Amino acid sequence: MKRGISCLLCILILGSCTEKKSNPEETVDVVMVGGGIMSVTLANMLNELDPELSIVTYERLDAVGKESSSAWNNAGTGHSALCELNYTPELSNGTIDTHKAVEINESFEISKQFWSYLVSKGKIGPPKTFINPTPHMSFVIGDENVKYLKKRYLALQKEPLFTGMEFSDDQKQIKSWIPLVMDGRDPSQKVAATKIDIGTDVNYGSLTAELASNLLKAGKMKLELNHEVTNFKRNSDGTWKVYVKDLKNNTTKTIDAKFVFIGAGGATLPLLEKTHIPEAKGYGGFPVSGEWLVCNNPEIIAQHQAKVYGKASVGSPPMSVPHLDTRIINGKKELLFGPFAGFSSKFLKNGTWGDLPASFNFYNIRPMLEAGLDNVPLTKYLVQQVVLTPEQRLAALREYFPKAKMEDWDLKVAGQRVQVIKIDETTQGGILQFGTEVVTASDGSVAALLGASPGASTSVSIMLKVIEKCYKTKLETPQWQAKIKEMIPSYGQKLSDNIALANQIRKNDSEKLGIVWKEIYKDTIQQQKGH
Repeated sequence: MKRGISCLLCILILGSCTEKKSNPEETVDVVMVGGGIMSVTLANMLNELDPELSIVTYERLDAVGKESSSAWNNAGTGHSALCELNYTPELSNGTIDTHKAVEINESFEISKQFWSYLVSKGKIGPPKTFINPTPHMSFVIGDENVKYLKKRYLALQKEPLFTGMEFSDDQKQIKSWIPLVMDGRDPSQKVAATKIDIGTDVNYGSLTAELASNLLKAGKMKLELNHEVTNFKRNSDGTWKVYVKDLKNNTTKTIDAKFVFIGAGGATLPLLEKTHIPEAKGYGGFPVSGEWLVCNNPEIIAQHQAKVYGKASVGSPPMSVPHLDTRIINGKKELLFGPFAGFSSKFLKNGTWGDLPASFNFYNIRPMLEAGLDNVPLTKYLVQQVVLTPEQRLAALREYFPKAKMEDWDLKVAGQRVQVIKIDETTQGGILQFGTEVVTASDGSVAALLGASPGASTSVSIMLKVIEKCYKTKLETPQWQAKIKEMIPSYGQKLSDNIALANQIRKNDSEKLGIVWKEIYKDTIQQQKGH
C-alpha cells in the first residue's frame, strides 16, 4: 500500500515538473535585466538577426530609460571624441595619443549606422526626437593648455574621421563661435578652441523609449515594469533560472532563460556576482554621483549653440570633465554646466545607501582596497566637490561663462555612475578603470555590462561584442552575416582606413538622421599623414 502511494506521488511530482517545463511562458530565449539603452539596443539587434527569438525585459522602475539613460542623468554628447580632451592624452614625450579618440569615433559611427537603418525601416523616429546636430568644441585657458590643444588639433588632422575640425587662439574668432564663453573675458587671457560641426546631441532616454516601443508594437518583446531581478540559478541543462520580484505585489516568480544579459547600470555588479560564474570574480565598483547647473533664463539659452568641453581637474573621473552643454530634452532647448562630482554609496540614483558595502566579497575586497589606496587624488577631489558652496560652483561656471549670474541657474541632481574596479593581470593588484567592460560566461549564456562613459554612445559596438561572444556560431552563418552588414554596412571594416566607405556611410547616415556631415578628402589626408 505504502509503495503504491509512493509511486503515485512520484507520478504526480514528475507530471507537475513536466507540465511546468512545457509551459511556454516559463522558458524564453533571452532575458534582459534592466530597461536602459544597452538592453533595448541588444534586444533590437537580436530581433533583427532572428525575429523568432522570444525576449523578456525586466525593469525595476515604472518606465524604460529612467536611470543612467535618462537625458538628465546622461551627458548626452554623442561621445565621438571630437571635443573630449581626456580621450587624447599628452604622452611623456610630448606627443598626443589619438588611439582612444579614433576608437570611440569609430564606435559612434557604428551607432549612427544602426539608428539610421532603423529609421529607414520606419521602426524608430523621427530622428529629431533623439538626435540633433550640435557643434562640438574644446576650450582651454592658459599657455600650456593652448599649446596642448594646438598639438591635439594637428594630431587629429591626420585622422580621416576628424576632417572639418577648426582651431583658433584668436579671441575674436572664438567669440563668433561661442559668444557666451567670450563675452566679458579678459582680452589678455590666453585661450584656444577647436570646433567641428559634425557633432550631435543625443537624448538616450528618448532613444531608449523609441527602441523599446519598436519591439513592443511589433509583439517582439515582453516588457515587465516594476519588476526587479533578484537572483539566478544555473539549471542542469545549462539554462538559467531567473528570480523576479514584482515590486507592486511583493511576489516573486521564476523564468528560465537560454541567455541572460545584465544591463542594469550600477545594479549590474551585485547581480553579476549572483551568477557565480568564474569570470565575475574580482570585479568591484566605485560609485560617483553628479550634479548639473541648469540655466533657467531662455534668453541666455538662446545665445549658446554648442557643446564646449574643457579639461578635467587632476584626479577627477572622465564623467566630471566640465562642459557648457546645449541639450535638446523633450523637444526643448536646455543649457547645462557641469557636472559637479560627488560621492554616494548608492549604485543607482534610485538605489540604496547599502549598495557599496554589500558589493564587497572575498574575491574583490583586495582589488577594491588597493584601488582605493592608489586613487587618493580621486578621493580628495570627490570630497572637495561634495563640500562646494553655491558661490564656488558659480566661480567654476564663470570660467566658461564670465557674465554668469546665480539667479539664472538651478542645481539639479544628475545620474549615478559606478566605475569598474578589477584585478590588474600584470601586478594582480586592484585598478580603477574608467570606461565600459563586457563580462561574459565561457559558454556565452550570460553577459553583463559594467562601467560608465562613453557607454551609451558606443552602445551598438558594445552590443556587437556581446553578440560576437554569445552568439558566435549563429553569427558565422550566411544569414546573420548578411543581416548584420545590412544593419551596419561597415561591419568588419575600419572607416578610418577606408575613406570612400566612410564618406558613403556618413552621407547616408546624415541624410537619414538629419545631421551634419563633412566629406573626407583622400588626397588631403594622405598629404597630412606624409607630414
